[in-house]
Amino acid sequence: MQVQEVMTRNPACCAPETRLSEAAKLMADHDCGELPVLDEAGRPIGVVTDRDICCRGMAQEKGPAAAVREVMSQPAVTTTPETDLDDCCRTLEENQIRRIPVVDEAGKCCGMVSQADIARHASEDATASPVRDVSRPTEEASRAGCC
Repeated sequence: MQVQEVMTRNPACCAPETRLSEAAKLMADHDCGELPVLDEAGRPIGVVTDRDICCRGMAQEKGPAAAVREVMSQPAVTTTPETDLDDCCRTLEENQIRRIPVVDEAGKCCGMVSQADIARHASEDATASPVRDVSRPTEEASRAGCC
């Protein structure tokens, strides 16, 4: 199975200068927890998650008018529509991420794959590993006594 068979096509996206309040509204309107942050050519340069907005934004005392670029996660880890779903799962696991933008041959964002997409379409074996491995605490978090 390939990424293109499970991905959400044409996901909601934003620009680095998008306000945090607008990014949060886009997430609410589109029922998603991550937006690819695109450059002028439509290529992902990072992502902003609901967690970036809440945890990083609030921890740094950013207000709702702050720009996404101030809290986004970067660089963007991406995959392609033709990527085998098992390879995509390995990328999620290796990077400990739950969602990944999909880029076309020109590097432009054309989709998004989440753990939920994989869970809805893949076998139980294919679903269990990414959920378990992505969810394991980082070494740093374990040392700090959280998670």
